[in-house]
Amino acid sequence: MRELRFEDVTVRYGTERRGLTAVDGVSLTVPAGAVVGLVGESGSGKSTLARAAVGLTPTTGGRILLDGEPVPHRGRRPVQLVFQDPYSSLDPRMTVGSSIAETMPPSLRRRADRRAEVARLLELVGLPAERADRYPEELSGGQRQRVALARALAGEPQVIIADELTSALDVSIQGAVLNLVRDLQRRLRLSILFISHDLAVVRYVSDHLAVMYLGRIVEHGPAADVLDDPQHPYTRELLAAVSSAQPPDSDVADAEPADPHHPPPGCRFHPRCPVGPLVRTEREICLDTEPDPTGRRHHAACHFAAAAPPLPDRGDSR
Repeated sequence: MRELRFEDVTVRYGTERRGLTAVDGVSLTVPAGAVVGLVGESGSGKSTLARAAVGLTPTTGGRILLDGEPVPHRGRRPVQLVFQDPYSSLDPRMTVGSSIAETMPPSLRRRADRRAEVARLLELVGLPAERADRYPEELSGGQRQRVALARALAGEPQVIIADELTSALDVSIQGAVLNLVRDLQRRLRLSILFISHDLAVVRYVSDHLAVMYLGRIVEHGPAADVLDDPQHPYTRELLAAVSSAQPPDSDVADAEPADPHHPPPGCRFHPRCPVGPLVRTEREICLDTEPDPTGRRHHAACHFAAAAPPLPDRGDSR
């Protein structure tokens, strides 16, 4: 078990004048042997953070550490990423067995040993060993995602980053894959960063929960605490969307996210905030002053986190 830590990580694309800061000063810890759920809308920077962790996207600032040391991106890679789309993450020209064997450590040189290890990994993710001779096009979406997990595990990682693991799967298959992830985490004692836009999915597997909006973490803490007593209005909106099919009570809450190329000044959520300055005009501080999460419950980046109204009863939706 190893700890993955992001320290003030920034990722910027483009030039200074015409660029996009996709990840803006993110600090987040994935404790050893724990599952941290990272949730937020599309475009919030979640996948960029994941790609930066495995070296696919260069960072502009900050550090990404594994047990206090920079994450190695050459040779054996202790942090492995499972991509969102099982239909494009596997090479259609390679058999399942070849795809899995490709990421194995060089110490497994004998063909028989590699084939035995492929069979073991397939069985570990709930697939029969004979699937090794199949091609991705012969498998269902859920089976492909299991193969993608086996491929990541073949590299003998200490940390897995699962990026929207179930979003491309049918609802009927999602539960089985989530159960598999939780089972693998416990059996192999892995540390996992589980990324999703779906709070209902994240809450099922996570020990800790972080909420991301427009490139920044706006709230994080133990999953049960954040879900039972969310402090940031954005987190509350996400929970309300999960627990109710009713439309938002306010046109402000239903507004589109801000342009990430030109994030609003002050609190980035204020143009959509149902308890912010567009609704409560006396809360002008939100318009031009960034919230300081220091000392706030769940490190909520909100000037008025403690003043949030109680959530409606979610009943059996939890």
